[in-house]
Amino acid sequence: MDTYITHYLRLVISEQLSLKVNEPAAITIENLSTALFCTPRNVKFILRKLEAAGFICWQPGIGRGHHSKLTLLKSMDEVMEDHFLGLISNGKMKEAVELIGSLESSDWNGVIRQRLLRLLNQQMGFHSHMETSSGQDVLRMMRSRRLGDLDPASVYTAFETYLLGQICNTLLTFDAQSGTFQPSLAHSWECSEDYKMWVFYLRKGVRFHHGRIMTSADVQSTWQRLHDMQSPSLWLYRDIEHTELDGDYCIRFYLHQPNRFFLHLFSCIPMTILPYDVDSSNQLIGTGPFQIGELNNEVLVLRAFDSYYGLRPLLDQVYIWFVPDLGSQHRYYELQGTDRLKNSANDETPTDIDYPALGCQYLLFNFQKPGVHHHPHFRQALRMVYDSAALVAELGENLIRPASSFLPWRSVQQHWSEASLDHAHPLLDSSGYQGETLILSCTANKDMRVAHWIQQRAAAIGLHIEVAASIDNLQPEETSFADLIMAEEILEQDWQYGMIHYFKTSSNQFNACCMSPEQISILDDKLEPFAQLDEPDRISLLNEAEDILRRNCWILHGAHVNKRAQLNQSLSGLQTSDFGFMDISKIWIKQ
Repeated sequence: MDTYITHYLRLVISEQLSLKVNEPAAITIENLSTALFCTPRNVKFILRKLEAAGFICWQPGIGRGHHSKLTLLKSMDEVMEDHFLGLISNGKMKEAVELIGSLESSDWNGVIRQRLLRLLNQQMGFHSHMETSSGQDVLRMMRSRRLGDLDPASVYTAFETYLLGQICNTLLTFDAQSGTFQPSLAHSWECSEDYKMWVFYLRKGVRFHHGRIMTSADVQSTWQRLHDMQSPSLWLYRDIEHTELDGDYCIRFYLHQPNRFFLHLFSCIPMTILPYDVDSSNQLIGTGPFQIGELNNEVLVLRAFDSYYGLRPLLDQVYIWFVPDLGSQHRYYELQGTDRLKNSANDETPTDIDYPALGCQYLLFNFQKPGVHHHPHFRQALRMVYDSAALVAELGENLIRPASSFLPWRSVQQHWSEASLDHAHPLLDSSGYQGETLILSCTANKDMRVAHWIQQRAAAIGLHIEVAASIDNLQPEETSFADLIMAEEILEQDWQYGMIHYFKTSSNQFNACCMSPEQISILDDKLEPFAQLDEPDRISLLNEAEDILRRNCWILHGAHVNKRAQLNQSLSGLQTSDFGFMDISKIWIKQ
């Protein structure tokens, strides 16, 4: 907090001075020195600063026996609100949130805290600046963690993948409702009868954000970049032998072996088309509806791309502030989950939109670390502790259905009843557990409630668990210290791609820091023929691979999750995209 504001607040709250706004009070320098915690010499300097800032009126007494007069011109609420709005207008969102957090829950501080929270809410969400000639429509939102990797070749988390879908485009898009592929940067495609040669015909006139027209050389360069960077997704593209350009708007892929899954690989984020003449590791340039206007540790600004080949976004700018100290109580400022987006000029009651996520929360074992969790009886005992039916019954809220699979339609096929913890005791004893403490890693904003529930149930059978929470989503290498890891997997609308990507990407927690080489080898052997199979056989293979996880308790499925957004009724064009986030390129504000 600025020093002069601190000085002013000391004057306002001083019980000895008992000052009231707009009421002149006789006062001495000695009294002010005590209230301001400074020497009498510095009092006059501080008073001049406060008067110049318009906070007070100071009339020094002239001559012996004449008291000076001090008049407060602003209430504490006004000072705090002005300072708070000044921080926000200068983009100092972290400092603004820290100011709210610094206000303790005393009577007057509690009132100001609520006022500042309301102001913060008014600054977030959708705003239509119709008073300007440009009529800019702006979305402002906050994330309670830092921005993760925004490189399509190595992106790891759902929100960053979603953002890439707003900045970049793929050759095709997958329509989940019809289960078909739709044109995007490629307007047409075909393959040979043996599925060993695929050709894509590109749209003409598609521009990158830096102005150049996209050509087949950019597609070839994007594919080559996956190789050069050793992308974690490279296994999925292993069948490609070489590419051949047929002019600026046609590219052919020649394969080592048939691949019936090939189209899925060109509608997913790793193959978002990037320009060959820009180092995308330092500057992300795409062809999507939004381009990056500003990016640093605190804020990402997206601006509508006027030359977008499709329909220009109806929003003009999107501000996303990253405030790791935001805390779980303020998650409603985000775009997903318990979001609260509103038009500040219209205080209508928000409309709730529910969309069950494709995927589930689950528990991982760190098999790359020695410990009792390598014994199958221990994992079976923990399966009873982390019982899916009991989890949903006791915690409820956004945990809407017990999970035995990442896929909700597989989970509903199972008959559910709560497991008895009495059956876990003999399994724990036979596992060789000696009373040691196991570390459970989790993300504070998403998993803390469930982690403490597991900890309490484990204690009931004599199992000691210590919860280690992080504000940010931890990268895989940052969880290597833990024995158990709380995780959540939200799949793309193209769920077949989402599942095979989960099993085969080298960068997620499952493969990078949990599965042993022997376990990975078993899954690799099972999934080896995946791309050569027709769709029904691919689905069966994915089910068999997940059965291996469930049968051996290599992971423990927990619960399917419901995402809820609270959206103002003046918003139109609401559509969900991958991972349940709102497609901001379609949203507009109804005046």
